[in-house]
Formats: sequence, C-alpha cells, structure tokens
Amino acid sequence: MNAQQLTDAASRLYEAEKNRVQIALLSGQYPDMTMDDAYSVQSALVDHKVKQGATVKGWKIGLTSRAMQQALNIDIPDSGVLFDDMFFENGGTVPATRFIQPRVEAEIAFIFKDDLPNKNVTLFDVLNATDYICPALEILDTRIVRRDPESGSIRTVVDTIADNAANAGIVLGGFPRKPTDIDLRWVGAIVSRNAQVEETGLGAGVLNHPAQGIVWLANRLAQYDQAITAGQVVISGSFIRPVETAHQTTITADYGSLGSVSVFFE
Repeated sequence: MNAQQLTDAASRLYEAEKNRVQIALLSGQYPDMTMDDAYSVQSALVDHKVKQGATVKGWKIGLTSRAMQQALNIDIPDSGVLFDDMFFENGGTVPATRFIQPRVEAEIAFIFKDDLPNKNVTLFDVLNATDYICPALEILDTRIVRRDPESGSIRTVVDTIADNAANAGIVLGGFPRKPTDIDLRWVGAIVSRNAQVEETGLGAGVLNHPAQGIVWLANRLAQYDQAITAGQVVISGSFIRPVETAHQTTITADYGSLGSVSVFFE
C-alpha cells in the first residue's frame, strides 16, 4: 500500500467508528495487503485520533490463544492502542449509541510503574515493571464488516490489525494484586451474560502465561522505537472466546479471589 492508500484507509476507519457505519474489507480492496501495511494503517489511525484530542493510555494484545491463531492461520498475536475515552467504570453503562457490534472478552490487565527496556525484554522485566494486575473486560467492536455480503469473504488478520485490533473499550475491576503474589497461569474467570454462564477460562490460555504476551508486544514495539512506559495499562489477551452482546445486556466476569468486573450495555 502506498502512503495515500494508508491515509485513506485510516480516515475511513476513523469515520466508521465515529458514525457507527462499517466499511468494506480492506483485505478485499487490497488483496496484497501485508501485516506491515495493516500496522501502518493502524499507526495513521492512531495519529489521526491523537490530533483530534485523544490520549494514548496503553496497549491491548489480541489473538493470543492457539484456537484464535489457528482460525486466522497465523502464529503470532496482534496489538492495538488504548485511548482515554475507552475506559468504562466497573459496573458502569455503555450507551446504546457507542458501538456497532460489541463483544466482550475476559483478560488480565497489567498497570506499569516503570518503563520497560527498549529491547530484549524478558518475562522478569515485565513482572518487575508491573505495579499491579487486576481483572479486566475488553470490549471489542469492528469498524470493518466481518463478512463481505457479495463474495462471502471473511475478515482477515490484516483487517483486524488495521482496525486497531478491534479495540473499543476496557473495564478494570476486582482487587489489585502484585503479579508476583499469585500464579497468573491459574487466574481464572467465569463469564456470564445476564446471569447465565457463557465462558470460562484460565490465564494459561494466553501464551502459557499472560505476561508472555507483553514480552512479545514490548519486543515488537522496540522495532519501531516505541515502548511500554510507566503509568500505561496493557491488557494481555483474552482466555475466553468473545461473548456477543445486545441491548440490555450485563456482562460479568467472576475472578474468584481477585473479585469481579462487569459492564451493562444499554
């Protein structure tokens, strides 16, 4: 993709989010689109949102489960950017006019007290730089159609990456804990929709350890002279399948001794 195409794609994604009207598959318009192209579109989208007044607050990591990677025929995660307007209060309400097709995932959030090194980041670097972890819900949305109505083609990983990794919202809750006080591989959640259990999972479903996704992200960012810094929030990847939502829906994730986190979709 050339510079004009990248800028055009980012602009259309921005308008799609603003107006809640999905655009066609970028992978259909640009069949040779690469993951590097997709991250370039995402970067242009982030730049545009920052110019419009948004503030970067952290990062999200997606496609960390083996099942999701196999579904998209890839072997690495993807990532997106968290903005200040994406944060919702635990137990709060998402307005009916906010998103297009919201879905929810259960994750572990890492809140950083120190900057991570800008290269050769390890699991121990991540744990040492983390102030605390807590339960989180990630709200996904898609500004690109999931399936082309004419060709039947489905969204690919380049569509997802360009669309800020389907990132839309985040809810932090439960009880904060030091990451070295518990075995994050065994952190589990029971996720319910309107009091009916929909999904369960364990932290080990995220690359065998939730912090491993952050290791991957930190080392990927280093290639572009970027880094995870003090004060940022990173959601480390879902260990459940996305739960579909609808109007008048409450999603609750019970993390046992770590407490719970919930959100209501108006």
